[in-house]
Amino acid sequence: MIKKLILFVLLSAFLSSCGAKRRKIAARNKQKTAQTKRYPKSNSGTTSSTKDAYPLPEDNGKFVKFPIKSTRDYINTFAEIAQYEMKAYGIPASITLAQGILESGSGRGELTLKTNNHFGIKCHKGWTGDYDFHDDDAKGECFRKYNHPMYSFRDHSIFLSSRARYAFLFDYKSNDYKRWAKGLREAGYATDKRYPQKLIALIEQYQLVAYDTAVLKRGGIKEKPVKTYDYTTHVVVRGDTLYSLSRKYFISVPELMKLNKMTDTNLSVGRKLIVKQEKINK
Repeated sequence: MIKKLILFVLLSAFLSSCGAKRRKIAARNKQKTAQTKRYPKSNSGTTSSTKDAYPLPEDNGKFVKFPIKSTRDYINTFAEIAQYEMKAYGIPASITLAQGILESGSGRGELTLKTNNHFGIKCHKGWTGDYDFHDDDAKGECFRKYNHPMYSFRDHSIFLSSRARYAFLFDYKSNDYKRWAKGLREAGYATDKRYPQKLIALIEQYQLVAYDTAVLKRGGIKEKPVKTYDYTTHVVVRGDTLYSLSRKYFISVPELMKLNKMTDTNLSVGRKLIVKQEKINK
């Protein structure tokens, strides 16, 4: 009788252990499936930049000279691709390099080493490229992953040039790194209040503005003409948000708030907001 009781207890413990293990595996698989659905994986592991109208150059080993041992090594390695992106998109090479240095730990940060992500760009809605998870502001956040650093630099250019909240930056001159640095913080690229000062300090310490000057001297990009705007009124309807209006009128949320002297983001139906649209010169 005692033997049967002991056998019963052992069997119950074994079945309970197996059940717990199965539930744990099932939960893990469920979480993995949910992550895969949210962040579909592409076959190439690259960004859509491969389809861009301004194609990336062949690497030939010149853009990746590992191991990178110092910030100066990082600059020497990626200055050329930063200048290439400046020609294509008008983003100062100095800003691109300073952000890369800061966000990637001069190419030696844990996230960068495993994902080639030099700018800390998260997956965000609509990302269809490869990805990996990394602890940042929260645990296990999804970050974009690239199979070559060049794609990270190109995706950084596309990221800034295709989002309404960064649109005002492209009204600045391509060698005005101080306004760009301050504008990135204003547009919400980073939560660090000292982000502009850190970028400016790196640019001035390593004289990165020389790379902007070299591009402009070569005539690689044309300075954009000063844009003029028409101001009009938008009447708030149900469902409007500052973010949706920023996308509609291609104006950043901070700029929209400043234009309307707003102290918070609350919108009431029927409120009249001043918005601006680029003037079309016929």
